[in-house]
Amino acid sequence: MRVVLKLGTSVLTAGTDRLHRPRMVDLMRGLAGVRAAGHEAVLVTSGAVVAGWEALDFPPRDRTLAEKQLLAAVGQGRLMHLYAQLADLYGVNVAQVLLTADDFRDRTRYLNARTTLDACLTRGVMPIINENDAVALEQIKVGDNDTLSAFVANLVEADLLVILTDAPGLYTADPRLDTAATLIPLVERVTPEVWALAGGAGSHRGTGGMHTKIQAAEIATRAGTPVVIAPGDAPDALARIVAGEALGTRFVAAGSRLEARKRWILAEIAAGKVLLDDGAAQAVRERGGSLLPAGIRQVEGSFGRGHTIRLVAPDGREIARGLTRYSSADLGRILGRHSREIEDVLGFTYGPEAVHRDDLVRL
Repeated sequence: MRVVLKLGTSVLTAGTDRLHRPRMVDLMRGLAGVRAAGHEAVLVTSGAVVAGWEALDFPPRDRTLAEKQLLAAVGQGRLMHLYAQLADLYGVNVAQVLLTADDFRDRTRYLNARTTLDACLTRGVMPIINENDAVALEQIKVGDNDTLSAFVANLVEADLLVILTDAPGLYTADPRLDTAATLIPLVERVTPEVWALAGGAGSHRGTGGMHTKIQAAEIATRAGTPVVIAPGDAPDALARIVAGEALGTRFVAAGSRLEARKRWILAEIAAGKVLLDDGAAQAVRERGGSLLPAGIRQVEGSFGRGHTIRLVAPDGREIARGLTRYSSADLGRILGRHSREIEDVLGFTYGPEAVHRDDLVRL
């Protein structure tokens, strides 16, 4: 299982105005335990501003944008250093990845980020992701780390997104105001009635609240990733959730990740097409196999890496659509060649496939 864990500032501080080291040790032990059980983990973390506040004794309340960016710039390095120290206790290598909204909007940057994260996970390195608050202005901000975690879950095609917070989950009413409020263990679909339960914003330490968590759940579940919102102070919370225990509120995925990807591929206008030889057409059409450069006879159109293209059999029939790993110019240079020749011809490689089977929809 590939799991994305989001930790908010309220969890990392245990409700105080400083990073709570004992809580962070517990959380890292949980991540290490999930990894030891054979799962992959990606951490999306808040806390940089509080770490800067802690270092400078410079509270972020009612500060200008420049002052908040200062706190983030000072705090991000301290936060990452602390995470690296805690990860070392459990023999876990970590990598820092800072993202902005542009990394999700721009196709090339999106694919580069995905390649980096895939490389980390393949090598057993745990990515630790935060928004690049030191440089992100409002127009290029994701907005909050709940939303960022949903985008990251989509980016890495996660099997589960876990958002640990200072609330036990989603309630029928605000439990601080209504003693009759009860926990909602399962949400089949995010409806207007669910949105009505969101309440207000979070604490002065963070930027979210239940509203942003429901928003994250809606984004992730639409793409096929289930979401659990659970209390960050529950013992072994992550391990229990990954093991299937009913903790907090679970949001059910709207179909599988593969179905969501297929809907996206089919909905996008094809930017070009490739003509296949008989062997490649048979492999794609009958077995759903990946398309290798050796099976391409001709490239038509101008398209970039990650664009949707049409796969056409020798008789002229479109048999599939998929996301190309190489641009039209690059495919034109490697068509008909063996995959092991790609790096020699181009000077780089994005993998042996022109279109991977996971990025392909047969028609």
